[in-house]
Amino acid sequence: MIGGGINGAGVLRDLALRSHTSGIPLRLGLVDRAHFSSGTSGRNSQLIHGGLRYLKNLEFHLVSEALSERAILLRTAPHLVTPLPFLIPLRDWFSTVFYEAGLLLYDTLAGSNRMERFRHLSGKALNAVEPRMRAFRAGARFFDCHVQSARLVLLNLREAEAHGATALNYCSVENLEEKAGLWHVDLLDRISGSPFSAQAKTVVDATGAWSREKNLRLVRGSHLIFPRLSTSENAIAYFTRDGRVVFFIPWGRGHELTLVGTTDVDHQGDADSVHISDDEVRYLRGVVEEVFPDEGAVEPVSAYSALRPLVRDQSSSATKTSREHRIWADERGMVHISGGKYTTYRAMSEEAVDLLCSAHFPGIAAKHVTADTAILGNTPAAVQALLASSDIPEMIHDYGVETPALLDLIPDVEPVGISKIEAAQIAFAVRNEWVEHLPDLLFVSTYWGYEKRWTAELLWPYARALGAQLQWDEARVEQEIAICHAFLTLSCYAAAFCGSKLSSSSSKRP
Repeated sequence: MIGGGINGAGVLRDLALRSHTSGIPLRLGLVDRAHFSSGTSGRNSQLIHGGLRYLKNLEFHLVSEALSERAILLRTAPHLVTPLPFLIPLRDWFSTVFYEAGLLLYDTLAGSNRMERFRHLSGKALNAVEPRMRAFRAGARFFDCHVQSARLVLLNLREAEAHGATALNYCSVENLEEKAGLWHVDLLDRISGSPFSAQAKTVVDATGAWSREKNLRLVRGSHLIFPRLSTSENAIAYFTRDGRVVFFIPWGRGHELTLVGTTDVDHQGDADSVHISDDEVRYLRGVVEEVFPDEGAVEPVSAYSALRPLVRDQSSSATKTSREHRIWADERGMVHISGGKYTTYRAMSEEAVDLLCSAHFPGIAAKHVTADTAILGNTPAAVQALLASSDIPEMIHDYGVETPALLDLIPDVEPVGISKIEAAQIAFAVRNEWVEHLPDLLFVSTYWGYEKRWTAELLWPYARALGAQLQWDEARVEQEIAICHAFLTLSCYAAAFCGSKLSSSSSKRP
């Protein structure tokens, strides 16, 4: 597999589980030239949802599939995928009838997977729930799910490795050739600078926005993170006058922040150079002022952007472009995955593995197990038992059944300038989550990097704690701080250090 986003991780997990349950051994590997989930998969709206707005495009199949996958993820990753109530503010009688009819259809499409029926709110009731919000004629309340999307990628990869697969980050494909039914792959370890080679019976291209396929429409989605705007714990789905939906998501430790997004902008530049534009900032700030008029002057804490690789269709705008996916094998036998939604990654992975197995591994082609297998043992019962016996629910929602293992690290850490729990999280990330650089910790294993306006001084204790785990010298610590600060300035992970020449003499893979 090439590409360590959610699709590549999902395919690797699916293959590893089919191999394990069938007793047919497969040698499986995945590479990513940067860190896993450092691109599109980790920088989305952090939602697992059916896609209410796609009903306007009559994409009933897409919405129905996404709602079904939402239910599966609630069962198989219940610590990371959690129910989230949404408010929809409604301006007038037409929008009330229109959107509540859509919510009724949304509930109907969910069927037995419906979480809770939508509920109409009067303008007075809506204002009582969110007194800071502009006065609207009415509102509605419905449910979708929140996710820490980067961690779900890591969880899929870790379960794949637990069943015999290998995942390598900072490993780039330098050359790829198919000869006589065998793929010859030249690789470069970007940590050590050492080249090596591998051979494979088949290859899956899950590179997303970095794919060389010409049928993709690269659409930039950007988000701003603000100090908390809302009063309640509800998210807000605000349908703008231009037909888009902008989400306001309670975010960060203690929900002290609000994530606002996303935009839909055709991206004309390089896939490695993605950051929010001035127009996008003005657009999102304008939406904030429409919903929370007294908060219009509030400055955002941070921002992030990513590219959605959508299958090109005849749509005139990025917003109207379908989120349907396309999976196919080219004339050489390479399997490609394009388009789709984060929410439906498991179904897409299953479809891709079916196609691959029908050609190469018929003995495991019918072994569909991912929908019924809790990821790394995170069953609803196990997670609920932990929540019932713990006073740190936020930690359990991040680490699930591995929370006790994380807490066991606390006696072994001696942090300076950070808490013992934070230091234990850093140790856990190094030992289990392929962390090689400071941004890996701050923007993938955690989202701490987006939660405040960082300075070099504030980054220092985190860099030192990470350096203690990876045996960095002081020069390397300072270098990592500079790299991380550059990324925060650019709001672009890949541009920050992909291709930069980092000292790695004391760095080692977990």
